[in-house]
Amino acid sequence: MAEIIVIAEHRNGELREITFQMLSKASELAKDQTYDLTVVLLGGNTENMAAQLKDRAARVVAYNDERLQHFDVEYYRDTLAGLITERKPFMVLMGHTPWGMDLAPALAVKTGFPLATDCVDILMESGKPKVIRQIYSGKIFARMAFRNAPSYLITVRGGAFPVSDSCGYQAEIIHASMPSLSAKSRREFLGYQDTSKGEVDITQADLLVSVGRGVGEQENIPNVKQLADLMGGTLSCSRPVVDKKWLPKYHQVGTSGKTVKPKVYLALGISGAFQHVAGISGAGTIIAVNRDKKAPIFRVADYGVTADLLSIVAALKEKVAKK
Repeated sequence: MAEIIVIAEHRNGELREITFQMLSKASELAKDQTYDLTVVLLGGNTENMAAQLKDRAARVVAYNDERLQHFDVEYYRDTLAGLITERKPFMVLMGHTPWGMDLAPALAVKTGFPLATDCVDILMESGKPKVIRQIYSGKIFARMAFRNAPSYLITVRGGAFPVSDSCGYQAEIIHASMPSLSAKSRREFLGYQDTSKGEVDITQADLLVSVGRGVGEQENIPNVKQLADLMGGTLSCSRPVVDKKWLPKYHQVGTSGKTVKPKVYLALGISGAFQHVAGISGAGTIIAVNRDKKAPIFRVADYGVTADLLSIVAALKEKVAKK
């Protein structure tokens, strides 16, 4: 039977959200095509993480070795290349994360299998996979096919798929034997540094008032902050605002910032680049204000206003202040 393999991603002993997103999509594909579903877990001590994956796949293949405790592309590539070459799964999914962007090309070279990166959807047509990718800054969705091959490698964009409560499996946990690896890597792991820690934790907010490049000048941001305070919300922003050093990193929403799940997300002057949209996929209601009616943010917004954000901010402040 054909098999889909998902490579689990973790950090500091905790599974990352992208793992569950990929497994939800992989489960959907596997059940529709009657494929087996396997999740592969590499780490130094995988017992607790393997237990969290038992209802997500038919089997969990766990590699336990201190050299795999932290991500090292050489060790991960050589371990996975042997498994993929031997099992020849129909499809292998990895996150389009710093891990995946390092690992996936190395695996494609090592195995010779075709690779599609940063995919927002995966389709099956006549028994063959096709992927959806965004091009032209997210303005166009392109459907792409692979050359014929025994296996296909795919990296999945974070936030592309919702996480299901359970995939309905009862996994067999297999403790795999380690292949022959070099005793010492050419890389040395020093530690993780969270550059997004700060005075405000935007991941805990029920209401986020988020500002983007469309705010124009740094001097306009206090206006938005006043609105957030009046509404009982928290100020956040897109990457361009942080890049200009108008707000600290811990305010940033997106794949290179924080993934947030507020009840309401008010996006002011944010174009909606895919990195930002991935970070708000869990939001309850998205309200977007942008002067560009073709801005990608309107594709994911529940409500949209084509207007100057400063005029909307002024009107909202006046309205809220009267209550």
